[in-house]
Formats: sequence, C-alpha cells, structure tokens
Amino acid sequence: MTVITHTSEVQNVTKIDIYDSTLRDGAQAQGVSYSVEDKIKIVQRLDELGIRYIEAGNPGSNPKDLEFFARLGELRLRHAKIIAFGSTFKVGGDAATDANVQSLLRAGASAVAIFGKSWDFQVTDILRTTQAENLRMIGDTIRHLRQGGLEVVFDAEHFFDGYKANPGYALQTLAAAAEAGAGCLCLCDTNGGSFPDEIFDIVKVVCSRFKCAIGIHCHNDGEMAVANSVAAVRAGATQVQGTLNGIGERCGNANLCAIIPNLQLKLGFECIPPQCMKHLTSIARFASEIANLAPNDKAPYVGSHAFAHKGGMHIDAVNKTPTAYEHINPELVGNHRTILMSEVAGRSTLLALINAIDPGIKRNSPQTQHIMDRLKQLEHEGYQFETAESSFELIVRKELGKYQPFFELKEFKVIVDEPSASGVNSSAMIKIRVGDTEEITAAEGDGPVNALDQAIRKALERFYPAIREVKLTDYKVRVLDSDRATAAKVRVLIESTDHTESWTTIGVSTDVINASWLALVDAIEYKLVREQERQTAPR
Repeated sequence: MTVITHTSEVQNVTKIDIYDSTLRDGAQAQGVSYSVEDKIKIVQRLDELGIRYIEAGNPGSNPKDLEFFARLGELRLRHAKIIAFGSTFKVGGDAATDANVQSLLRAGASAVAIFGKSWDFQVTDILRTTQAENLRMIGDTIRHLRQGGLEVVFDAEHFFDGYKANPGYALQTLAAAAEAGAGCLCLCDTNGGSFPDEIFDIVKVVCSRFKCAIGIHCHNDGEMAVANSVAAVRAGATQVQGTLNGIGERCGNANLCAIIPNLQLKLGFECIPPQCMKHLTSIARFASEIANLAPNDKAPYVGSHAFAHKGGMHIDAVNKTPTAYEHINPELVGNHRTILMSEVAGRSTLLALINAIDPGIKRNSPQTQHIMDRLKQLEHEGYQFETAESSFELIVRKELGKYQPFFELKEFKVIVDEPSASGVNSSAMIKIRVGDTEEITAAEGDGPVNALDQAIRKALERFYPAIREVKLTDYKVRVLDSDRATAAKVRVLIESTDHTESWTTIGVSTDVINASWLALVDAIEYKLVREQERQTAPR
C-alpha cells in the first residue's frame, strides 16, 4: 500500500500533503472556464508554490481534459504530482470494461483520485443500487487501478453526512477502499454543512481505525470549509484538499490560501517548503486573473485589504509595533502593509504625507489642522482618498503653497452623437491657457471621456511632451447617493501609468463628465509634478 504522507524525523514536524483541485473542482465554479494553456500555467505556478498534488481534471469527461493529459510530457515539475480524477465504474459493470476507468489508466498520470458513495442514502436513492454493490464498485475499481501501477486516493463522497446517518456503512466504504490498496482515504464534506467539532470527532474515529493516510475535502456552504479542514488536521488528517481562493461549485471549496498559512505559520505543520510561502499572494492573484474573477480584496492573508489600516489609532500602533494589529508579518505570504489615507487616519498618517512635501511642518502646526479639516470636508462631499492618494497629494501641495498650476481651464464642451455611424460617437472642444498662451483644441473619441482625454492631450502635449507617456489603465464610476436617481452624485477613479509608476486620481460631481474631467486633470498634473521634480533633482 502506498502511504502518501510522511513525517520529518529530523525536525519532528508533521508534513501535510496539500492537494489542489483548482483545475477540477474549481472549474465547476459559475463563470469559470479554463483553456488547456490556462491549466498548464496554473500547474506551473502551483508547482512553484510547492504543492504536493494537483488534481488536473477528468480525462474521460471532455476533450479539453484529454488534451491536457496528452501534454503531461511537456511539464517539468519539481514538487507536484499530477492527479487524474474519476469515479468508480458504473452500477452492474466492471473495472476492466468501464470507459472512465480505462481513460484513467491511459491518462499518463502516476496517481488518480476515485470518488465513491459513502452515504447509504446516496447509494440507494441516487445510484439506485444496493449497499453491497456499491462496496464492490469501490473495491474493484481501486484494485484494478492499483494493478495498473497507479497510486490511488479514495474520495469518500458525502462521508460526514453518511457517517452521521449510518456510521457503520460509512466506515465499510473506507474499509473497502483501504483493503483494495488506496493510499489515502479522503473524507468529503460534500454538502458543506458540517461544523468543526463534528469534523474533529469523526476524523479522530477514522484515524484510529485505519493505518493509511486520511485526507479532508470540505465545501464552504456553511462558511466553515477552512475551519473544518484545520479541525481535521488537528484530529490526525495528513492530506488537505482545496482550491486557490476557495473557488468551486455553489459557495466554493476550502480555500488553500488560508489553510496553508494557518497550518504552517500558526500551527507548525509543514504544508509547502518554507521558502515558497512568499509566493502565496502572487499565485492567488494570478489564479484570479486566469479565471477572469475579481480578486477578493478582503481575503485573509492574500487580499489587498488583508493588512490595510485606516483608523488613526490603529495606524499609530502598527507604526510602533506591527503585532498590535497584524496577526502575522504580511511579507511572510508575499503581501504588504497598506496605510490608507482618510478622515479617520489620524495626524500621524497625514503628517507623514505632508512631511514628504514639506519636512518643516509639525504635528500641531496650523497647516496640519487646516489640511485635516479640508480632508474631512472633501470626504463629506463624497471624495475618498484611500486609493487616490495622488489626488490628495496635489491637494496638500496646493494647501501648502507648494504647487504652481501648469494650465488653466477656460471651458470645455462635449457633444455625443447617437447612433454612431463610424464607431466614434463623441467630440470634445477645450480651451485652456498655458502661461500667456491660449489653446483651443478639438478631438473625437469613443465616448465623451475618451474624447476629453484626447482633447486635453492634444492641447497640452506641445507644452509638456511628457504627457505622451501617460496611459489610462482603469476607469471606475460609482453612484454615491442612489436615492437621487439620475441627479445622484458620482465618484470617478482613474488609474494611470507612465510605465515607471502607476497612480490613481479622483473626481466627484453630480455630472459624470465633470467628475471624469477632474480626475483626468489630476492624473495629468500629478505626472507633470513628478516630471518637474525629476528635472530639478540634484544630479
């Protein structure tokens, strides 16, 4: 019998085999569909993270998975072993002639996962067969695959519900798999409704009955998947199945991005090589990008807000001693601390930004209080500077008299033509003054904001050639007071880059065009301030 897990005798650290199912169970999430190239990229990143097993799909279920397994020879993996996923043979059949079982043998993977029913209700009411036949299907399928030289993980589907309904039969299904040669018995909370104390007690019983490795596979329907997985490990499980970012069918699967650091950094288990932990955040965000899902900013450990501090007292404490409000050093998982600029950030945070512009300003100086009052006023009007610190820096410069305007707007006009005959439906005319020179320029664009953007660039580039380097990379609009319907105030955020740095600016108005204009102007002015600083810096 192949035993999957192991313990380091030198360090006496229990090693937990992490089993990733992002490419199989994760692909069952609504809106997620991976190409073969996507799968290969994710496999390579999972291997970089040090994941032990990667469940890559069912080679007998669809041409895409079949093509992936045909390309296994292209992969040069250092840590991971690829798992092919399938089920027991069909009721009344046999392993030697079952198409799904044979596809697993041909897949080219050295390990397979077989799922079978462990809840008597599922056997009689869903499979419509007898308990004895189900045991035969489990045992003969695994035996046949072991004879083919494959390592086998048995996924005991609905195990916890089955155990609670009929513990004797649930344990019989595990015994059938173990006797047939399964190297790991993975207990599945398939409906995701169990609690950590239930998981702990049941896993403890299973671990006392079987000598092979015990695994855990939890779904998140009760928001317990991570807690349940940790409880199972504490009870003796040594394989944990889950997905990156917890994606999966219904409410998702156990989130490996939380489980791994919880087990390794908090409880002392070894899930991945210690030097790989710093890749966790980047791989989590990479997986979201490949799946075309918005990253969860509030995700523990890897979210962009996981170590973000806004309250003034919190910020002050973290600046003195990070452990005051951080449960780990964010750099351990490849994340970083973020100090948010807002009306509740406090004087210390505000002063740090002010002193970056004018080191002579003191904490209790009138300028500091004046800027703080201005910040509170603007946030009351709908501005939010947590992600738009570039706009706030310009405000500070203006309040301190450290800013000379680069241009003055005289007026602008935007015309939208619908329906559009050429695909360009908007035009903008702008009149500005640079020094003693007035410039009147017009431009067309795909939408009014694009037309304005083109017009201001056209007007200013001859005075400030550096503007050509600026590219708009993101544009967001949010309605602030929806009860006022189309008269509502809106907040516009614009993200820009010059390929050296990125910055975000903000505009607020009851007119979305005017809000966009304010954010566009700040984006250009911020670039010009930076350019001016570079030119005047000592060489």
